[in-house]
Amino acid sequence: MERGKLYLIEAASGTGKSSLCSYLIGYRRDYQGKICFDNRDISAFRTSEWTTLRQHSLSHVFQELRLFPELTAWENVQIKNQLTRHKSDAEITSWFEVLGIADKRDAQLALMSFGQQQRVAMIRALCQPFDFLLADEPVSHLDDDNSRVMGELMLAEARRQGAAVVVTSIGHHMDLPYDKVFKL
Repeated sequence: MERGKLYLIEAASGTGKSSLCSYLIGYRRDYQGKICFDNRDISAFRTSEWTTLRQHSLSHVFQELRLFPELTAWENVQIKNQLTRHKSDAEITSWFEVLGIADKRDAQLALMSFGQQQRVAMIRALCQPFDFLLADEPVSHLDDDNSRVMGELMLAEARRQGAAVVVTSIGHHMDLPYDKVFKL
């Protein structure tokens, strides 16, 4: 996979899409074969190298979101943005507006629908520099209109950064101009 490209990995539930994302981001190492990043086998990466990659090159929207339910939507996004200092509060606020959740900015995450939480997770993922954005079933709980808007936002930010996007799906996915579709 290369920067600047848009990929879709489509397969049935339970076939390893989330596992693949975990391998690519370095959270799991129980795979066979070889995965390279910039022509280097990732199995040899030290913790410090993974930390640098996750701060500057890899962003991830987890299928299970991994947000903090006791915090507000804004606080969940700010955890990452305070680490990266990548986005202004005004830009993040505009993303909440574009995604139709501006009124949920100060709502406790546990009181939001899963679809609203997916949009918060996407905003959080965009609050860092990246060469690759892994979006694991990012619109599974969104209608077509909200899915379209989130896809446009994600693509705009990826293009701004010259980054690749890898989307996984069980069939309901953002209608985007994918450069390559992998059907497993």
